[in-house]
Amino acid sequence: MLETVLALSSVQLPPTQAELPCDDGIPMETQRHKFQMDILIDTIQPWLDQRADGYVGGNMFVYYSLAQLKNQDFRGPDFFAVLGVPKTERLSWVVWEEGKPPDVVIELLSESTASNDKNAKKLIYQNQMRVSEYFWYDPFNPDDFAGFDLNSGTYQQIALNEKNQLISKVLNLSLVRWEGNYRGVDATWLRWATLDGELFPTSQEMVGIAQQKVDEVKQIAEQEKQRAEQAELQLRQVAINLLQNKMSVEQVAQLTNLDILEVEKLID
Repeated sequence: MLETVLALSSVQLPPTQAELPCDDGIPMETQRHKFQMDILIDTIQPWLDQRADGYVGGNMFVYYSLAQLKNQDFRGPDFFAVLGVPKTERLSWVVWEEGKPPDVVIELLSESTASNDKNAKKLIYQNQMRVSEYFWYDPFNPDDFAGFDLNSGTYQQIALNEKNQLISKVLNLSLVRWEGNYRGVDATWLRWATLDGELFPTSQEMVGIAQQKVDEVKQIAEQEKQRAEQAELQLRQVAINLLQNKMSVEQVAQLTNLDILEVEKLID
C-alpha cells in the first residue's frame, strides 16, 4: 500500500491553466491587425451569447501539448472559436483541460508572419491540434484570403461561394470581406455574417440600429397623434353640422360621445 502511494505521488500532473504563462509581452503588429481581431471577436459575441455553450478568444495562448510548452515554439491564434464548452473566462486555452482544441482558427497575415501562418502553423493546426477549420486573411491585402476544412486528417481548401464568401460549416456562418469604416479606419475588413450575408453588426452599428428604431417609433407616434387630432377635428365638425340641423345639445353629445360642455362650446 505504501509503495502504491509513493508511486502515485511521484507522477507529475500536467500544469493547469492557472500555472501556465498567459502573456508573452508581444503586441499586435499594427493598429489594423488589432482592429481586425476585435471586429471578428466583438461581432460574433452576441451570436454566441444566444447559445448555451461556446467560447471565442484571440491573441491568447493555446496549449496543445507538453512538448510545445517545453519548447515554447508556438503562439496563440489571432481568433479562435470553440463550441460545446462551458461559458467561462479563460487565461489560456489548455487542450488537456478543456478536452478539445479550437473548432475554428483565423490567422491575420502580415509580411513577417505570412510564410509561417501558411506553412508551419497550418501543419500544427492540421496534424497536432486537429482544428476543424482554418482560415487566414491579410488586412492589408484582402485578396489573400483562404479557408480549409479538415477532411480525413488533411486540410482541403474551401472554395468561395457565389456570394464571394467562405463558409464555416462548424459555426454555420459565413466570412465576408466588407469595405467600410471601423473605428475611424477605412479598409476592407473580414467580418462574420449569416449564410444569407447579413453582417453581424459592430457596437457602433448597433447604436445606429437602435437609434433608427427609436426614430421609427417616434415617427409612428407622431403619425398617430396627427391622425387622432384629425379625427377629433372631424368629430367636432360632425357635431357642428348636427347642431346646425337643429339637433339638441344632448342628442349631439350622445351621438358623438362628446361632453355636453364641449358641444355647447360649438354653438355659434
